[in-house]
Amino acid sequence: MSNRLTRAYALIDAANAEDPQGEAALYGQRMTETLDAFDPNAPETLKIAARAQHIERWKIPRSSYPEGRIPYLTWRKELQKLHAQRAGEIMAACGYGEDEIARTASLLKKERLKQDADAQTLEDVICLVFLQYEADPFIAKHDDAKVRDILAKTAKKMSSKGLAAAGGVTMGERLTRLLGEALA
Repeated sequence: MSNRLTRAYALIDAANAEDPQGEAALYGQRMTETLDAFDPNAPETLKIAARAQHIERWKIPRSSYPEGRIPYLTWRKELQKLHAQRAGEIMAACGYGEDEIARTASLLKKERLKQDADAQTLEDVICLVFLQYEADPFIAKHDDAKVRDILAKTAKKMSSKGLAAAGGVTMGERLTRLLGEALA
């Protein structure tokens, strides 16, 4: 790992340590671990995008937007801009160039998702982290039909490599059943 990547990780983690819920730093570390297992040769721009996926997410709370799909999507776009900006500031402080900063921003904004291999890898890693760490507690709050719909949408975002990796994720019985139903 290069010195500037080590420094970027440390600065991202320091920013995420300010999370009032205490979840952002752990999420970033899980993203890094999952990316390292999924694509050990990932470029540094992708590694930084994975670590900064939720950087300072709490600064734009979901509750600051009304309920509904359009406000939710607007909130997500604003978060992507925030993540890209903060990652860029950190990268600049670590000696990364404008092209590298722009590349990481593009990944964080999910630009050209199905056409860009690195953007797709980031999406796969996001989905794998969700399935491994977040899905079981999340689905406990929803009925089977809603969960199947969410899992089907998650699967549509994933590549064949990502779906194959999802098969190796340890999941609870209900999640395993509903994922199987969603993929059928």
